[in-house]
Amino acid sequence: MTDQSSSQHPSPTEHGTEGTRTLLSDPKKAIIKLSLPMMVAMTLLTAYNLVDAFWVAGLGSDALAAVGFTFPLFFIIIGLANGLGVGGGAAISRMIGARNKAGADNVAVHTMIMLAVLAVVVTVPFYLLAGHLFILLGAGSAAGMAAEYGRILFLGTAAILFTNVAYAILRGEGDAKRPMYAMALGAVGNIVLDPILIYTLDMGIAGAAWATVLSVLASVGLLGYWLFIKRDTYVSFRWSGFSPKGSIVADILRVGIPASVEQMTMALSTLVLNGIIVLVASTDGVAVYSVGWRVIMIAVTPLIAIAMAVVAVTGATYGARTFDQMESAHLYSVRLGFLIGGVLAVATYVLAPWIAAVFTTAEGSAHLAPDLTTFLQVMCLFYPMVGFGMFSSSLFQGTGRGMNSLLVTILRTVVLTIAFVWVLAVYLGLGLSGIWWGIAAGNMLGAVTGYLWARRYTLGLITGQAEPVAGTASPGGASSGR
Repeated sequence: MTDQSSSQHPSPTEHGTEGTRTLLSDPKKAIIKLSLPMMVAMTLLTAYNLVDAFWVAGLGSDALAAVGFTFPLFFIIIGLANGLGVGGGAAISRMIGARNKAGADNVAVHTMIMLAVLAVVVTVPFYLLAGHLFILLGAGSAAGMAAEYGRILFLGTAAILFTNVAYAILRGEGDAKRPMYAMALGAVGNIVLDPILIYTLDMGIAGAAWATVLSVLASVGLLGYWLFIKRDTYVSFRWSGFSPKGSIVADILRVGIPASVEQMTMALSTLVLNGIIVLVASTDGVAVYSVGWRVIMIAVTPLIAIAMAVVAVTGATYGARTFDQMESAHLYSVRLGFLIGGVLAVATYVLAPWIAAVFTTAEGSAHLAPDLTTFLQVMCLFYPMVGFGMFSSSLFQGTGRGMNSLLVTILRTVVLTIAFVWVLAVYLGLGLSGIWWGIAAGNMLGAVTGYLWARRYTLGLITGQAEPVAGTASPGGASSGR
């Protein structure tokens, strides 16, 4: 920055920012202050997902199934982006807690370079192999639509990766407002473009995909302006004289790789569940699952926003070695999540028939309404328990113990969920309802397990029976960023 710009914007190195001051304040207030803007943004984003499902439903059940079969592959891309973002953002939060500005800057630069490499590695094979992948996934009559939809999304991989990592970096420094603005821009753009591209321009399923890519590019432009042109964020991207440091890469990957694998295990679970659904029912069941899961995601949006705040807050308290405040943040978030989840469960159960009717108005999807209603009324039962597992995973990520979070996720989404689904749907012959009950039961039991493990770990840190992760940021530690 020039001297003139520095006078207009005080250096965050010297004075900090509103976000960093929030991270280092009362953890309960920090969780609320960070999560509220994200709730607004993610509500808009998940509302877009529902609107997208509504417009796609008008193209028939094959189009809905095509989106459902694309979801696991797209989820892998999102998982990689979220993993890298969570790893970088959590490391930045720990550096902030340790009062290590140079280290936070260096983490940010490393994260962006790793993003560029990942974008190239992922985009090329997914785009080239899309047609074969959907045939292998058993898309059947929906394979052509799935390939058309998927290839366009895969072209936007770099933009999708960038937005997710940029959001995490900003949240890592305690700034939740700018991610809210950028996410809102993308969501509103998507909502506006969907009907225009799908129906007005008669682009069909391809229009839905292009609406997503173009809206993400709008968010990229806004985020790029803040980070690289205006440059008034806490972290600074100093490219001159940059040299990679293995310790920083390891600190990012210690959380980033397990977080990415977590997302992939959920994608794997979805693939397996799609297979079981086709086995006991048909591709119509996949369409129900695809639409129903979108409704679930908007219902638990407040909980996801709180989980993002918990990563940043526990990371900062861990970096400052104030473990009692870290515990306070975890317990407060769980209580808040239980209350919010309970209210959302009641609302979803009561409104399920009307919600199902909204997404089955087209002649080609009207027959899905009863199964979609059952799906929603069963799945909402685990809402109150979501926070127990989700916020415990966030605590593990914030403190640099990504493997703990991964093991909880594998137990919940792969081991328990698929086991319950197989027993209820196949062995006991309960069909689709057995699948829905199995998913709910596996998630609830896994959430309780994750919570108990996080409590044991936190109490160990407070009493000195557990050691902080080696190599994470600490005051005066080796991770100076120079």
